[in-house]
Amino acid sequence: MMTVNEVSKLTGISVRTLQYYDRIGLFKPSGHTTAGYRLYNTASLEQLQQILLYRELQFPLKTIKEIMESTNFNKNKALEQQIALLTLKKEHLENLIAFAREIQMKGDKIMDFSAFNTKDFDDYAAQAKDIWGKTEEYQEYERVSKNWTKEDKQTMTQEFMNHFVVFGQLLKTDPASSEAQEQVKKLQEYITSHFYPCSTQILASLGEMYTADASMMANIDLAGGAGTAAFTAEAIRIYCQKGIKE
Repeated sequence: MMTVNEVSKLTGISVRTLQYYDRIGLFKPSGHTTAGYRLYNTASLEQLQQILLYRELQFPLKTIKEIMESTNFNKNKALEQQIALLTLKKEHLENLIAFAREIQMKGDKIMDFSAFNTKDFDDYAAQAKDIWGKTEEYQEYERVSKNWTKEDKQTMTQEFMNHFVVFGQLLKTDPASSEAQEQVKKLQEYITSHFYPCSTQILASLGEMYTADASMMANIDLAGGAGTAAFTAEAIRIYCQKGIKE
């Protein structure tokens, strides 16, 4: 067992921060001394590693707590997602460094920071086909998109991802807030207007996909910031539940 001071020295996290994590229920000690001082065992330190990985990815503390308290939380699956996100973050930073060096060497240049490229768009269309390929909604999507050019796809992709940029700006709010729920409505309306009729059932399925698929989750988090996919999925879940009840 380790004291709070020993954990602080080992991890570089201040005692005050560890105490705050305890107060909000994010990271509880595994026991206390007879004098009431916090004690942590190996399992506690493993939990702290998970928290620190999510913090490195800039997940809000509230979101981390919700993820780790979820009945569906799986440590191995969480690690896979964290590795995917960290790898993507590393690649993103390397691309930005290379881009900055190119500007330094060649001078001014048109900037294109598209969150997706057309390959991502095509990959997601293929995923949609696997799930809804025989539905009227997907047939409508194929009819609408069959004549799209590469430029059309890039425009649609950027417009679509802008919705997640807005979700990212709402990360510090409650997914049930009027702002978050209004943004879900706008996302649903955009999908209906540009892709296929987005029913409550389809929207709910999309929300689940945003966190179940590591690649999709990583791309959404690149657009809106770490935690955006999880936040959006929760906002959609709340929105769809209200729609079903109404």
